[in-house]
Amino acid sequence: MIIKRYSKRFKKNVVVIYPGEYYVSTKDIISTILGSCISVCIKDTRTGLAGMNHFLLPGDVRSRDIFMSSSGKYGMFAMEILIGDLIKRGADRKGMVAKVFGGGHVLNFRKTDGNVPENNIEFVLAYLSMEKIPIIAKDVGGDKGRKILFFTDTGKVLLKRLIPQAEPGIMRLEEEYKAKVFKESLESKDVKNGLTLF
Repeated sequence: MIIKRYSKRFKKNVVVIYPGEYYVSTKDIISTILGSCISVCIKDTRTGLAGMNHFLLPGDVRSRDIFMSSSGKYGMFAMEILIGDLIKRGADRKGMVAKVFGGGHVLNFRKTDGNVPENNIEFVLAYLSMEKIPIIAKDVGGDKGRKILFFTDTGKVLLKRLIPQAEPGIMRLEEEYKAKVFKESLESKDVKNGLTLF
């Protein structure tokens, strides 16, 4: 559901990505709105290629079991597909730097899900550390949403904090994405346990 439109203010195309999506460019602005989700902006300083994703972990995952957790696969997929696409287009992993945003406490989770926003933050910081991609800026946690504009040509990010209560429509898509991701996670666990839901 990626949307592209021309911005008269910035005189560039703005590409809006939604939860579960990513985009790579050398000239477009990439925009998204975050609540509990995470977005990672990656810029290859050698080739100029850049991209951003938007993801949520469905439950409890810790950095110590980052590769074994069924919840971690969502973050792993989001990171690997973004980095993989950058490399496929000619990016050099050694030139990559990252900026990390999101993980706000704005969505309601069950107690059994653990601290999802904090898990999202812990996961992405551990992942980037293991991949040896330096984090040059981050704005995570808190109790507000965020609107992000990532300028892929320069690597600059504009950030606006959002109060979900004042703008109830802002987090609707992330709530829908959360429900979808948690349902997929539950169904995946049931299949592994030999139970198929129908």
